Amino acid sequence: MWHQLDGRMARAASCLFIPAMKEPNFFNTDDNQGPIYGVTALDAYETLFAAATAAQPAVGKASALYLSSAIAVSNILRYQPDARFIVMLRNPVEMAPAWHAEMLILGLENVRDFRAAWDFQRDRRCGRHVPALSGSWRRLFFYADVCALGTQLQRLFAAVPHDRVLIVLLDDVVADPRREYLRALRFLGVNDDCRRQFPVYNSARVIRSPRLTRALFLAIRLKEQLGIRLNLDLWRRVSAWNVVAASRDSLPPAVTDTLREHFANEISLLSHLLDRDLRHWLEPPGSGYPCVSGRAMTFTQISEAASKRQCDTREPMKVVARGGARP
Repeated sequence: MWHQLDGRMARAASCLFIPAMKEPNFFNTDDNQGPIYGVTALDAYETLFAAATAAQPAVGKASALYLSSAIAVSNILRYQPDARFIVMLRNPVEMAPAWHAEMLILGLENVRDFRAAWDFQRDRRCGRHVPALSGSWRRLFFYADVCALGTQLQRLFAAVPHDRVLIVLLDDVVADPRREYLRALRFLGVNDDCRRQFPVYNSARVIRSPRLTRALFLAIRLKEQLGIRLNLDLWRRVSAWNVVAASRDSLPPAVTDTLREHFANEISLLSHLLDRDLRHWLEPPGSGYPCVSGRAMTFTQISEAASKRQCDTREPMKVVARGGARP
């Protein structure tokens, strides 16, 4: 199971097989996905892999909700005890508003303003302000939980040996996609296919009319609850028209500060689990946080750099720890 590996990138490698349906959401049974957003029957799930051949020794899929699910990993291990996991992580400060935008696109969220949706989390845990017919997906409205990547990775490491988990940071994919692609191939035990081109997939998207998507979602959910056979072609056509690739509006500085403060401990935990300093995720862009070869320093490199600067200038290097991150 390759969690979070982009499906189109994986399908481009002839030695790998991943279904065309990117996110079947089969194992996160704590989400009642239904026919709109997932596959619920085992035979339908296994049919997705029917086209795999012996020439494709690595077979897997990608579902973005598995890491945040409390039970998906255990379900995967019951189905395939030797499963391997590729986990792509990004800065949760950026992930939270991106997930809110995705919830709008899916028709689940009805609050367009991210700050308002963030502030609704406490009420929604108590069942208040949850959009109609969205209760089966209630945990997905808890943006702080969905983006608690340190806690989620710690849970994964408690269930799966570290040698069966590959962590990939989105920052590294952007900086050097070929290098990260080769890491994934080595992890899966397949040969390099000499691929050099890595187009950008899943760039930022915005929705033209959240109300239209929400109305269509409600109509489909009502038909589903009434046992009426669903035709999802209209959903797909409207979604294709209603979603456009575009940069999202920047968050107000106060909102970004709130997110940095909230996720400081999660980023600190990630730094500890990965032995990699990620405190630049808590700093504004262009703050000049120290990096090595385009990648954030490990704790060892931070210490070495500090010692070198102290020897060179007789002044200590000031590295401010935030959220409990180790200096």
